[in-house]
Amino acid sequence: MAIVLPLQGKYMRMKIALAQINITIGDFEGTARKIKQYVQQARNGGARLVIFPELSITGYPPRDFLEFEDFVQQAGAVLEQLKPLSRDIGILVGLPTPNPQPEGKDLHNTAVLLYQGKELHRQHKTLLPTYDIFDEYRYFEPAASWNTVEFEGLRLAVTICEDLWNLGNENPLYTINPMAKLMSRKPDIIINLSASPFDYRHAHERIRVLRANVQAYDLPIVYVNYAGAQTDLIFDGGSLVIDKEGNIRKELPFFEEKLDFFDTDEFSLPGQDNERPKEKISLIHDALITGIRDYFGKIGFRTAILGLSGGLDSAVTAALAARALGPGNITALLMPSEFSSESSVSDAKALVRNLGINAETLPITPVFDPTMDVLRPYLGPGFDVTEENIQPRIRMIYLMAFSNRFGHVLLNTSNKSELAVGYGTLYGDLAGGLSVLGDVYKTQVYELARYINRNEEIIPQNILDKPPSAELRPGQKDTDTLPPYDVLDPILHLYIEERKSPSDIIEQGYDAALVRRILRMVNRNEFKRYQLAPVLRVSPKAFGMGRRMPIVAKYLE
Repeated sequence: MAIVLPLQGKYMRMKIALAQINITIGDFEGTARKIKQYVQQARNGGARLVIFPELSITGYPPRDFLEFEDFVQQAGAVLEQLKPLSRDIGILVGLPTPNPQPEGKDLHNTAVLLYQGKELHRQHKTLLPTYDIFDEYRYFEPAASWNTVEFEGLRLAVTICEDLWNLGNENPLYTINPMAKLMSRKPDIIINLSASPFDYRHAHERIRVLRANVQAYDLPIVYVNYAGAQTDLIFDGGSLVIDKEGNIRKELPFFEEKLDFFDTDEFSLPGQDNERPKEKISLIHDALITGIRDYFGKIGFRTAILGLSGGLDSAVTAALAARALGPGNITALLMPSEFSSESSVSDAKALVRNLGINAETLPITPVFDPTMDVLRPYLGPGFDVTEENIQPRIRMIYLMAFSNRFGHVLLNTSNKSELAVGYGTLYGDLAGGLSVLGDVYKTQVYELARYINRNEEIIPQNILDKPPSAELRPGQKDTDTLPPYDVLDPILHLYIEERKSPSDIIEQGYDAALVRRILRMVNRNEFKRYQLAPVLRVSPKAFGMGRRMPIVAKYLE
């Protein structure tokens, strides 16, 4: 059955290709090659139009590369290369384009439709997000005009990511709604080129917002997103086709590069919702593997190293890294001290066997004891945080020696709970080239471990069962310094993700003195987080680019 979409007395159908690509920012040669391959695959599949994500020629987010004129010119040169490929297929791509007006920012964030060897239409982005990890108004001038484009009988309303996010919100961020402007042009379908980073609740939010647009405008939507990671930001794909009734006719895989097709005549068939399942811990697991894989692959690194203590965080990090890079590319150093329990050493060795990774055992006591012999006349008697911190710093000397000699990238294993309250040693266990679990609370790390073990015991059960400890002094437990993680993590979540005040948190039933103590710890340790490795972002509010706090401040003191 053919779709009935009236436009100037015509009835049209169209096969559309959704190109959910994974590219490296600024790799113009590689990106041009990939786009050309996808265009050819779309043509071979009978598509009349192929849609790529936002800023698909440069990658997202290009950040201050946009301040280089040469960077923008190279993006424009790729667009010119694509024009001959559009002789018999529409190509919808995104790139930065110069703003011809002297007033305002020098660039636009633009979607360009190529067809029959020329540029058929361009639409600039209107709503420029400047919050959390987004900083687009730093670079781009918003659109000042809005037009649809007729393409092979269908009138397309082309939008870019945030342009659809001013609906379905109790407190809209913007005073203008670009789709409302486009509706006066009587479009038949909404097209959205997106660069929408992952967090564990965003896939649900995305569908809610798109359905709000469907309901408001009574139009179907084709939404195309990136897959893959760019440093700390992870893109989950999940590109969508939603009909006028709000049914998800197609949802592309998560964290997977994919070209898929949708024929608009399917809109005339009875609606069936094809939404994919979205289980939180499964998504976080896959996101972290994607983040590790692309961080290494896109920079050109191949092998990783980490310290394996016999604790939960290093075990989960090792398991994720082995899945992302392959077990043969992971080296673990077991670096016991006189305070390391026999069970921790045996648990670490069992994990090494289960994962099939490389490992070496290098005790730190032969370095710690003479170091203390040298320092004792100056430090005096006693044992406190000074001696505790020397131990992870010695371990870091070992790890960085292997890193330098063999080219391994050091993976940081600290979790978000520890990073929040400063439970870590600068230039010791806080060092690394990439923070794998820095946006995962300790209670979520347990969930990840159970998920990893869902089919077989990979992480030894004893690691999950024993009380967490840094093992830097006799009988030490994390609870000597911190409240239990099932108490700590909800308070941290309310403060960091929900931005609740101390009184707001206390009103939810938490002990007032405990809340104030925890929040003081968070604020006083901002200086440590300024020196962290990039943190893979999986939550709505991660440490790093998306959370900018002053180091010197008295709020909550």
